[in-house]
Amino acid sequence: MLHAKKTWSGNICLKLVQCKDTQNIGYFRYGHDFVKTHNTIYIIMYKLNLPPYDIKIKATDGRPAVYDVLRRKYVALTPEEWVRQHFVHFLISAKGYPQAYMANEVELRVGSKKLRCDSVLYDPTLSPRMIMEYKAPTIQITQNVFNQIVAYNMLLHVDYLVVSNGLQHYCCKMDYGSAFCSGAGTG
Repeated sequence: MLHAKKTWSGNICLKLVQCKDTQNIGYFRYGHDFVKTHNTIYIIMYKLNLPPYDIKIKATDGRPAVYDVLRRKYVALTPEEWVRQHFVHFLISAKGYPQAYMANEVELRVGSKKLRCDSVLYDPTLSPRMIMEYKAPTIQITQNVFNQIVAYNMLLHVDYLVVSNGLQHYCCKMDYGSAFCSGAGTG
């Protein structure tokens, strides 16, 4: 249960109260800090360049988990997941995309190799329309990130590619008639 939300030196501090007593005090391995003291977990996450939403967070095995509305379950709260959940809620709430046309962690196969898109938006005929790739706020958006999403697009052939680390967002409209994509970014 999320007990309180505070702003702390430009980042977000979430206070998560657990039902059972925890005796460990430590830091989360995935790149954001959390401190456990008795029955409370303090989670420190980056403030993103995305609108806030009503976050559902709970402790699972003593670790923070966030509710994913697309997968309909709690998943480990990592910095990348923090970005994914905010971006998905932005697309649903602010941009009006139907939740039913979106999916997280979409598996693709190239021969025996498995790839996984962070998020895919489908059109009403359930054809892929947009691929989203998320990175943690501490990860810079580089050419390697674009190469990763382009590899996914070689299989899906979507109209739009979106890359975000929660602080910077890039959207590219694909032009299959030329060798280029046009795009815009925010910083």
